[in-house]
Amino acid sequence: MGCRRAARSLHSRLTGPRLPPAVAFDYPQPRRSDQVDDYHGITVADPYRWMEDPHDPETRGFVAAENAVTEPYLAGLREVPAMRRRIGELWDTPRTGAPRHRNGVTVWEHNDGLQNQPVLHISRDGGDPEVLLDPNEFTADGTVAVTVWSLSPDGRHLAFSTSDAGSDRQIGHVLETSTGNHLPDELRHLRFTSFAWVGDGFFYTRFPEQAEKDVGLFVDPRVCYHRIGTDQADDELIFSNPAAPALGYDAVVTDDEQYVVLTEWEGTSRENGLLYRPLDGSGEFMRIVERGVATHDFLGHDDERFFVLTDLDAPNGAIVTIPLDDLRARTVIVGEGDVPIDFAGMAADRLIAASIEDASHQLDLFDLDGTPAGRIELPGLGTAAEVTGRESDPTIFIGFQSFLHPPMALRWEGGVTTVFAGESPPLDPDHVVVERRYVGSTDGDEVGMFVVRLKNTDLPAPTELYGYGGFNINLTPTYNPARLAWLEAGGVVAVANLRGGSEKGEEWHRQGMLGNKQQVFDDFIACAEQLIEDGITTQHRLGIRGGSNGGLLTTAVMLQQPNLFGAVVAQVPVTDMYRYQHFTAGRYWTVEYGDGAADAEAFAWLSTYSPLHNVEPGIDYPPLLVLTAETDDRVVPMHSLKFIAEMHHAAGGSSERPLLVRVETRAGHGLGKPTSKVIDEMADVYGFLLHHLE
Repeated sequence: MGCRRAARSLHSRLTGPRLPPAVAFDYPQPRRSDQVDDYHGITVADPYRWMEDPHDPETRGFVAAENAVTEPYLAGLREVPAMRRRIGELWDTPRTGAPRHRNGVTVWEHNDGLQNQPVLHISRDGGDPEVLLDPNEFTADGTVAVTVWSLSPDGRHLAFSTSDAGSDRQIGHVLETSTGNHLPDELRHLRFTSFAWVGDGFFYTRFPEQAEKDVGLFVDPRVCYHRIGTDQADDELIFSNPAAPALGYDAVVTDDEQYVVLTEWEGTSRENGLLYRPLDGSGEFMRIVERGVATHDFLGHDDERFFVLTDLDAPNGAIVTIPLDDLRARTVIVGEGDVPIDFAGMAADRLIAASIEDASHQLDLFDLDGTPAGRIELPGLGTAAEVTGRESDPTIFIGFQSFLHPPMALRWEGGVTTVFAGESPPLDPDHVVVERRYVGSTDGDEVGMFVVRLKNTDLPAPTELYGYGGFNINLTPTYNPARLAWLEAGGVVAVANLRGGSEKGEEWHRQGMLGNKQQVFDDFIACAEQLIEDGITTQHRLGIRGGSNGGLLTTAVMLQQPNLFGAVVAQVPVTDMYRYQHFTAGRYWTVEYGDGAADAEAFAWLSTYSPLHNVEPGIDYPPLLVLTAETDDRVVPMHSLKFIAEMHHAAGGSSERPLLVRVETRAGHGLGKPTSKVIDEMADVYGFLLHHLE
């Protein structure tokens, strides 16, 4: 166990006078074209359409000009270097993920602290850990990451994929666990795949070949089988659906190696389908459940029954069995409870249900007939980030973290939970207050949020309000050393559990999607107003931050309530709600946002909040920092670039408050971003917030 570091006030290390506010920020004034589009009889100007090509010399010139404004400004904030030092100190804490155990071989991810990428370690038959795979050796700058890995059932091989500079494009590889030697196998054109081992190979999903710089849509995935030691060109095509190229597929193999099961989905919709085929056959896949009805998460197979977690007729989720001899029949094994089941699994001859209560996880065990079999006790309020195990293996591993606990691995066996690997929190929990507050939103429903601060923090204080609110994603307590540095600097962290997430089940999600998206913004604004009313902060000391869909959130509410916030941070935001669906993974999001080009009703609701199209001249917007990355192929950079160009145009080319964009190089949406880049980014973010919220 590591030593607990004493809390240190960042205020005590900030010396020298504050830089005087700039008289004016002068911004680049890029070319405005005469591009106009017609949406259902309404004409919409898109003067920065040319920025959609990230490789165009004009786009690159605009990025360079913007960074020439942003970089010196951030470098001149006295808060930034102090934040960078303290974040680096707090980040230097070991972190461990949940292991996978196969046939006496155990593999897990571990980061000593400041390593750019976590390292895969291995233990054979309970022996001492050894390094199996160190991604930090791939490149000098640590920008190549291992994104997915899977241990073969016999423990002899590891399949893994790598991503370069944060791209969703991945390359598959195989190594021998006994020697660590890399085999010549190389699988390209991978995105969003897993590796499902059986025999001397595995199932995986690939896309058609696509040019490296192409930002077009990802379509027409195929499920293939790769045999170790063969060329990818010889891989067997297992399943494809060219009649519906927008659908996605992922394969799993049952632990008893009797069946391969395909999950079928459309975009980010949770209403998936399931298909299966015996592994000893080569016929057509048979359908277990139809897509577009409800969530059906495949858990496993036992005694000629499939086990499935579903919200069909059970909004909070239930575990059912489906007999193979009658796929229309269902038997409820674990019934719907008062709180939603976030995810479930089968391991150690038991069912595991991870439920969410007050935005924190709890793990309940059940026998395969549904009889309650106890609970896996967690170290406190937090997140069960991973739960791993095999049906026939008596051991269950859990990856746990919280606001204060670094990621750690727990081991459960025979009713006893022990720590496999973990460190004490770098801040003494006795010095930190973590409380749960509740806010009445505009429709009368109650929205919860965590409020975290040091006990000796003077209120009102600079406060970061963080949110996401979409895609059925919940915000349970997670570890972020940069937040701890913010707390030490006298700040408060508030994390809002908004509509659009899954903290209260699928209905909570639906209340914040499609035409209900404004409710997410209303929830967030209600949380902001409550923090002010409760004396936690003031209007001018309240900052908001969010990333991706959360960046859409912060830019949208800034435009709707520009006087409510003292500073705004939007990381890799979605801002062009008319054209997002035309790029890379954007087509997956139409089930969440709607397609304004194809649907007049969707265009109407998107028009009310699309950040790019709601910027108004003459408004004194709060200090704004937008962050994007040049190789982000999830939320492509055009969202940030077009938005900041429009903000600058509305400001007349200059403003007394900063309206900035920070464009990172050799990085993407966040996938596999090296620790060094994360620390630099978060130092800029929290230095910016601290400077403007004091």
